[in-house]
This record gives sequence, structure tokens and C-alpha cells, in this order.
Amino acid sequence: MKDQSGPIPLVILDVQEAIDQPNWEGKSNPGYLAVIQRLLEHWRSNDWPVIHVKHNERTPASSYYVHGPWNGIKKEVAPVAGEIVVSKQENCAFIGTELDAALKHLQATRLVLTGVVIHNSMDATVRAGKALGYGIILPSDATTAVPVSGTNGASWSATTVHELTLAILGNEYADVMSSEEVIAQFTI
Repeated sequence: MKDQSGPIPLVILDVQEAIDQPNWEGKSNPGYLAVIQRLLEHWRSNDWPVIHVKHNERTPASSYYVHGPWNGIKKEVAPVAGEIVVSKQENCAFIGTELDAALKHLQATRLVLTGVVIHNSMDATVRAGKALGYGIILPSDATTAVPVSGTNGASWSATTVHELTLAILGNEYADVMSSEEVIAQFTI
């Protein structure tokens, strides 16, 4: 899909084997991966650009550790020939990566962002992308959250975290819609 300035890429963030490890249990929206697959199939069938962002954590204790057993991109959304793969080491996909350069090379001013988890790397990437001037479309069902506990002992369910983060991002930083609305909007 193109807008006035160029193609609108689908960005898949941190969808790696690491997300299925015990520290990420209790996810909201357990069908998020199937939704990302459906979006990916739609983009590929239209020969639109796809960018995969892979987290290569430097901390050995992390499930996303660069040399760890779970660092690989999940096979359900693995890149194919011609798709861009960007490596990151921070929570934000724009910090210390080639994502901004790849988007500029594509002449993209907007992007569809999917991946994990909404209140961590997704949030950081949405906010930075908006600050860089990108229009961000965020399919609400193509992401997930995990329960969060505060330092004061309070805790919030994954569903609450998911809904609240989407509400916050949708009020100022992104166009939040369902994947069905995205597909309907981007159908030739």
C-alpha cells in the first residue's frame, strides 16, 4: 500500500521464541500471533514492504539474549528473501538501529506496527516513531501484554495493561484500529 510519499511497510517487532518463555506468561490476547500472520500474508500477497525487528539483548539473563537459545524469530513470521531485518539492542526499535534509514529508503512516512509487548518495546517504538515524524498505525489485536506489578505491590492484569496502553497511545501517538480495519483500509 502506498500513501502520498511511498509504501506503507508492515513492521514486526520482537516476535521471537523468547516471548514464549516463562517470564512472559499470562499474556493478554493469546491470538496475537495469528493476527500478525494474517497481516503478513496480506502484505506479502500485495508485494508491500515488510520489516522484521529482532531484539538482540546483551544481558545473558534475558530470554532475548543474542546468543541464547530463544533469540530466533518465530517461524510463523520468519523473514523471506527480500524482507528487511533490523537488529536492536534497546527497547526502542529506532535507537541504535537502521530502522529510520530503512523507512527513509522506502520513502515511507507511515507504518503499521505489530509485535510484542505493547507496554514495553512497542510503546517505546511508537513514541519515538511519532517524535521522528512517522504516522503509526497500531492494530490492537496484533500485539499483547503481560501482567505488571508495581514497586508498591500493586498489580495489573495483562488485559488491563493492554487496554490502557492502547488507550494512551491511541490518544496521541498512533492510529489504533483492529487488524480487520487495517486490512479493509489497505486492500487494493
